[in-house]
Amino acid sequence: MRFELFVATRYLRAKRRQAFIGVITAISILGVAAGVASLIVALAINNGFRQDLQQRLLGSTSHVSLLRMQSDGIKDWPALLDRLSHQPHVVAAAPAIYEQVLISRGPRARGAVLKGMIPSYERKVSDLLSTVKIGSAEALEESTANPVDEDISRLNADGGVKSKIAGEDAGATTADSLGEVQQRVAAMPPIVLGKDMADDLGATVGSVVLVTSPQGELTPFGMVPKYNRFRVVGIFNSGFFDYDTSWAFTRLSDAQRLFGLGDLISVIQFKVDDIYKADVVAKELEQAAGKGFMATSWMEQNKALFRALRLERVVTFITIGLIVFVAALNILISLTMMVMEKTKDIAVLLSMGTRKSQIRRLFIAQGVLIGLVGTAIGLVLGYALSWAGARYHLISLAPEVYSIDYVPFAPRVVDGLLVALVAIGVSFVATMYPSWSAARILPAEALRYE
Repeated sequence: MRFELFVATRYLRAKRRQAFIGVITAISILGVAAGVASLIVALAINNGFRQDLQQRLLGSTSHVSLLRMQSDGIKDWPALLDRLSHQPHVVAAAPAIYEQVLISRGPRARGAVLKGMIPSYERKVSDLLSTVKIGSAEALEESTANPVDEDISRLNADGGVKSKIAGEDAGATTADSLGEVQQRVAAMPPIVLGKDMADDLGATVGSVVLVTSPQGELTPFGMVPKYNRFRVVGIFNSGFFDYDTSWAFTRLSDAQRLFGLGDLISVIQFKVDDIYKADVVAKELEQAAGKGFMATSWMEQNKALFRALRLERVVTFITIGLIVFVAALNILISLTMMVMEKTKDIAVLLSMGTRKSQIRRLFIAQGVLIGLVGTAIGLVLGYALSWAGARYHLISLAPEVYSIDYVPFAPRVVDGLLVALVAIGVSFVATMYPSWSAARILPAEALRYE
């Protein structure tokens, strides 16, 4: 062991006549540990929110979206989709229609985004259909006949088809026979609702909802909204509040009929092989599509959200880093008082041939040791708390405010290295003045009256 480190450890372990210095040293260690642990936990929460939101967004939306600048939709989309799906970095492509609608069931109504899709394509670009927890999305397949037998048997088990759709279908009367009601239900196009929307509407699998489009049709009596009745075949739960409370899915052809679009779509969605190159791929797809098209990536669509998370990360680091700064002041005070207490010992060492540079390194080593011990304790405590929070979801949230129902923790090794480097660096800076003061002690002056 080096001479400076040996004496520094002896000073930290030795019993002192002034116990107050030992208390300040212990407080310094605890301060560094508290600051490091707080930073690890705060950065883990910030990173957890970013990863969770990014994962949910990428699982629910496409990496790149291509749409027409005009509002008339995309014509001849099958050929365009086939051509663009062979572009570099493109893994899959899918057509879709997005429109604002009003979904109602009896006296309850909710505004929603209705997405028309082809499931066989949609599953290649997003995971939303895999989040259908109640019922099934198989009825959305264009080639599949309406699977009404199971729905009818389920309705009968719940108290009969007539009682299930009472108040939902204004055309149904008490004179309708069971066979007629079954035919009416079978003829209705299928729809999948978000979990929170279904709860608000009081809808379950087999319920009938009325979907009204604001894009009305002109009649002799003026503009009349277009509407159609849909049969709920599934309820999805993506875990992302915005989607679960305001999104619904139906078949592409049913959406086209409801909105009177003919064989048009509003957007072509793409999945790429590298999500962080989505901006570059979006520009390439926009050029390949030709004039009149515009492409946006998931990063551009959610730029404000991720910028806010980055800003929050910086502010958190600065704010909680003040705890480490306060601990560094304690280290400075502790070492300054140590120099005052050990003035005679320092004078003896200097008179025996110890160099001033060694005295400086002695007190620098002592301060850095305090920082190292505090940093080690803080890292262990911070990662332990982050692991427990990630595993057991210790802190719950209101999903309507934060979009998720618990605080996510995602600690990273690089964050631990950065925090440790900052903590030890601050501890090192705090030793500069005390070590400089110790090296300036004159042996003759210190030992004159001894």
